[in-house]
Amino acid sequence: MSEEAPAAKATILIYSDDRHTRDQVKVALGRRVAADVPELSTVECATHQAAIKVLDEGGIDLVIADGEAVPLGGMGLCRQAKDEVANCPPFLLLVERVADAWLATWSRADAVVPYPIDPIRLPASVAEVLRARLGEQARVS
Repeated sequence: MSEEAPAAKATILIYSDDRHTRDQVKVALGRRVAADVPELSTVECATHQAAIKVLDEGGIDLVIADGEAVPLGGMGLCRQAKDEVANCPPFLLLVERVADAWLATWSRADAVVPYPIDPIRLPASVAEVLRARLGEQARVS
């Protein structure tokens, strides 16, 4: 039996005030979104205050934020985090309307996926963003 070190995990923060949305995201992602991306670990936050606290602590590789969250939507959280959090991880925004893509640009989101949550499209977008993030971290190290 070999004693290989366990593969690193990619930690994803899922922000939504709606438990059902958070559950749908977790089910769509599963444990791994692509063979070349590490296994996933998730952290859930139902309030923007909790999400900012988790982001300040570090260790998050990607944030999936609900653009429809109340009282602060994912776009507002993204904009705030990009301005205030050192080494802010990339954000993937879930948006109700494709027309909201311009707001995602304003918030400096790294990716946008429309509702309803698609179990093929969401993992593909997450894999793409994580590849870029992990590649960037490898270049810095």
